[in-house]
Amino acid sequence: LRGARESSRDARRKTDLELIRSGIEIYKSDCGGYPLSLGQTLVGDDSTPSCASSNTYIASVPKDPVTGSAYPYSSTGTAYTLCAALEQPPNPPMSCLPLCPSCNYKVVNQ
Repeated sequence: LRGARESSRDARRKTDLELIRSGIEIYKSDCGGYPLSLGQTLVGDDSTPSCASSNTYIASVPKDPVTGSAYPYSSTGTAYTLCAALEQPPNPPMSCLPLCPSCNYKVVNQ
């Protein structure tokens, strides 16, 4: 039963990262670059007409189901890394250093 719970939480983490990825990709399409940081929501920044502050890309940025912490995210504006610490690590683990020493799963766009 414990393994099933861990697997379920890991599936949620992966789904969360894909939801965030989707939002930041749409943001990039409208705004011309990836957001430099993620807050509790992701909205436009009025940098272009298509990136209006009234545009909501992620209404509520997901957080880790166990810790309640934000998923580590780093962006240069042209590339990003988004990480999570899975309870059942992938084989081989995906290093997220130096952004998150305890993370073993990541999504990137370069």
